[in-house]
Amino acid sequence: MSLVADIPVAVLAGGRASRLGAIAERTPKVLVDVGGRPFLDHQLELLQRRGVRRVVLCGGHLADQLEAYVGRGTRHGLLVELSRDAPRTLGTAGALRGAQAFLGGLFFVLYGDAYLDVDYGSVLAGLEQRGEAVLGVVTLYRNAGRWDRSNALFTDGRLIRYDKHAPSPDMEHIDCGLGLLRREALDRVPKGEPADLSDLYTALVTEGRLLGHEVGTRFYEIGSAAGLAETRALLGGRTDVAG
Repeated sequence: MSLVADIPVAVLAGGRASRLGAIAERTPKVLVDVGGRPFLDHQLELLQRRGVRRVVLCGGHLADQLEAYVGRGTRHGLLVELSRDAPRTLGTAGALRGAQAFLGGLFFVLYGDAYLDVDYGSVLAGLEQRGEAVLGVVTLYRNAGRWDRSNALFTDGRLIRYDKHAPSPDMEHIDCGLGLLRREALDRVPKGEPADLSDLYTALVTEGRLLGHEVGTRFYEIGSAAGLAETRALLGGRTDVAG
């Protein structure tokens, strides 16, 4: 069985953060201040505590700032590599396809605006127990519409449907922003073309090749003004989103 330390985590950090307005106009979203430090500091420290040792930052918008700030990841106890979208923004799945050479045969994927404290080893074990016919796992939280729109139907341990674009009323779970994929899943994504990870997940679920892994801890996010305020309250520091 593989260990978490053996598997890289791709952090999707290339988005433009349009919902945050001026606060992220000249700053990559993952470097927005949370508790007096860039949000990425909190993410990387959490990954290190959870046994991760290698991170691939999938950068696009203002990627030079990411590289200048993180370097090789030494001060976080990690090895960090940067994969850049070029020459245009490729979306979440497109960015992963572009980073394929860094990722190997199996990798975690984490949205750059998500903070989720879960056991990575249990996510990995769920995939390895099912064999190579299954191409990935997505973490789910039973949200039931309490604080965000649910997008997955997960019943009796089975992921039945996943759809971020047109969720149905019977969906009570939400994607937490952390997944685990085999290389073969990315072979479906055209190289150099824009593509969305949620669309890839939808296709894999339809084929019965994506597992759901339910977690009992909700995730926090900084992609919206409300989410940023909540995350700042969780991790310390200011809760306003003015800057």
